[in-house]
This record gives sequence, structure tokens and C-alpha cells, in this order.
Amino acid sequence: MAEVNTMRIQILAIFGSVALIIFILNLIRKKKLREEFSILWLVTAFIFLLISIFRPLLDKFSYFLGIDYPPAALFLILILGLIMVCIHFSIAISELKETNKKLLQELGLLRAELEEKERREK
Repeated sequence: MAEVNTMRIQILAIFGSVALIIFILNLIRKKKLREEFSILWLVTAFIFLLISIFRPLLDKFSYFLGIDYPPAALFLILILGLIMVCIHFSIAISELKETNKKLLQELGLLRAELEEKERREK
């Protein structure tokens, strides 16, 4: 009975990983997700697909890390993947914030120049 549940969970994990890959590719196709942001999501989904198909990989990985319960290693991989995504988005947000700051400064300078020109013309 335990073997049937394990097989059912493995099939569900494979299906979920494939569904995630298709979902991400569909978002890219519809131009709702840029390629640069999707790479990390695709890598994470492919890692889960690989682990789902080859269950002994998870066992070996958890043994290598000294984790007695292999699903705990899976959660570790998931948490690390999410941390990487959060760091990636934090970098992107920081770059956008800096770009916005520079654009606002340029806009302020251009407005000041325009107002100065308008004053001289009057």
C-alpha cells in the first residue's frame, strides 16, 4: 500500500512539474513574463521534474546533506529556489529604483530649463 501511495505522489509531482513548465512557457509566449525572469523559474521547475522522475536522486542528495527524511531535502531545495528568486527580484527592483531616480532627476533638470526659457521669452 505504501508503494502505491509513493507511486501516486511521484506521478502527481511529475504532472505538477510539467504543468509548471507549460505555465511558465505560456506566460513567456503571451509576453506576460520576460525571458530573463523566467529562466530561474524554468530551472527550478526542471530540477523538480528531474527529482520527480528519478526519486533516488533525492535520496542520494538528502543522504549527502545528512538529512534522514528525503522530503525534507525537497523542501530545502524549494526554499533555496524561492530565496534565489527573491534575490533576483530584489536586484531587479533595486536597478529599477535607481533608474527611476536618475530619470526623475533628469526630468527635474529639463523642467527647470524649460521654465527658465519660458521666463526669458516673456
